[in-house]
Parts: sequence; C-alpha cells; structure tokens
Amino acid sequence: MTQIIAHRGARSIAPENTIIAAEIARIIGADLWETDINVTSDGHMIIFHDDHLLRTTNAKTIFSHNNTFCLDEFDLSQIQMLDTGTAFIETDPFGEIAAGNVSTQYLESFRGEKVPTLEEVLNYTQEKQWTVNLELKELSVKLKKFPLPQMVVEMIRRMKIDPELIIISSFNHAWLKEVQILFPELEVQALVGYDLGHEMLWSNYCFDTYNINSDMISMEEITKLKNMGKKVNIFTVNKKEDMVQYINAGVDGIFTDYPQIMKKLLCTLHLPFHNV
Repeated sequence: MTQIIAHRGARSIAPENTIIAAEIARIIGADLWETDINVTSDGHMIIFHDDHLLRTTNAKTIFSHNNTFCLDEFDLSQIQMLDTGTAFIETDPFGEIAAGNVSTQYLESFRGEKVPTLEEVLNYTQEKQWTVNLELKELSVKLKKFPLPQMVVEMIRRMKIDPELIIISSFNHAWLKEVQILFPELEVQALVGYDLGHEMLWSNYCFDTYNINSDMISMEEITKLKNMGKKVNIFTVNKKEDMVQYINAGVDGIFTDYPQIMKKLLCTLHLPFHNV
C-alpha cells in the first residue's frame, strides 16, 4: 500500500502549511499530511517551513519598515497578523490558479488564512482523526537552546492526542531517539536528504522508517532497504511517471505537492494494494 502523503498539505492548490491546505488534502483523499514545526522569537511553536517570512506571507506589506524578515525576529502576535492565503493567491507558486485548477470558491476562502500554531494543528488532527507527520525543523542559532522534542511531546501529552494520529520526523536523528525515549508510543521517521550513505550508516539503520530524498536513492537501494524490513517513503515526487515508478518499486509512501494527481493516478491504476 503506497500512501499519499500531502507535502505541507495540498500546497499546489492551497497556501502551504495551513489548516485549509490540510483539509483540502484530506478531502482529496490523501492518507496523511506532512508539515513543519518552527518557533517564534517568544518561544511559541508554529507551523511554518522557511526561516524567512517573505515567500509565503504578506510580511513585506504588514511590516514594511522592517529591515529583516527572519522568522526568529517575530513573536507570535506578529506572526498572527500575517496573511498566507492572499500571498498564495498573488504568487500562484505552482501555476495552478492560472491553469484554472483552483475554484473561485476556494480562492475566496484562502484570503486571511493565518499561520497556524502547533496547538491548532493538533486540535484539527484530533477533530478530524486524520494523521499528521510533524517534522521537527532545525532551529536558528538564536533558538538553538529551545528544547523542541520535549516541548512537542509535552503538548501532545497535555492535549491527550491519540499517538496513533501522530508521526514525528526529522533530519536530526538524535532528536528522534529522544522522542522515542520520551514517548515510545509515537512513531518516528528518519529524514534523509543529503548524504544517503553517511546518514544511513550514522543511524545504523536503527529506525523502522526512512523518508528519503528522491534525488539520492536508486531503485536498488529501495529494494535493499525493503529487504531489511524497513519502510521507505520518498520525497518530493510531483510527476506522474515518477509516482508510477516508485509505486511499482514498492515504496510505502510518496510525499507530493499534488495529492490530487496521485489520488487520480491510483484510482486509474486500480492498484489492489492501495485502499482507494
């Protein structure tokens, strides 16, 4: 069963890493979504990928007198002033609006969409009973002392979120081992994106699941990992022909910016091992 993992939600047709991007991916039929945990200057955990605000928000308009747009320079109250939806509409990062693949109804609903907090995403996860993959991102130098794994685990426990609905992933494999100690019921997945040999050897293949950059793994290496009993998810795959190739290789999941395309593809292929 090859899972559809909506990368930052259905980000090709909605503002990435927002609740609405997650909800559209869920409606499309993705098996789960992946998102990124970052931290504000005053220590609040939010859902945001970049270290800078300019690509996905209207920060330049709201904070026009600022000399910097580094995330770690802004507190939560300032982050909550930002509009990710209007920025998505104006930039159309994947060209899907211009192509007519986003309805007017959805476009209007995007306006005013905010950067969510981790707490808001966990509430959404619990409400919809829909799995989320939370990536623990490396933080800026200013926030290096922020105990991200502990704080994330603490919030999940405090909110009594079903651990079956949560996956924790990171390029920082030491953090994953820390999460395993703090909350053994949580599934962890090791991200590998730079040096396949070095990173895999460093971890001694001690994780059950590896999420690997599609640019750095061969079909033979996928087979090797599968034969070792490991689960393999591939990121980020957006072309149909590549999706088919990885599905045929037996990967467990595909991170994609186009869950809508992969869902249609799986239905077309009538694959018996995927629940469609």
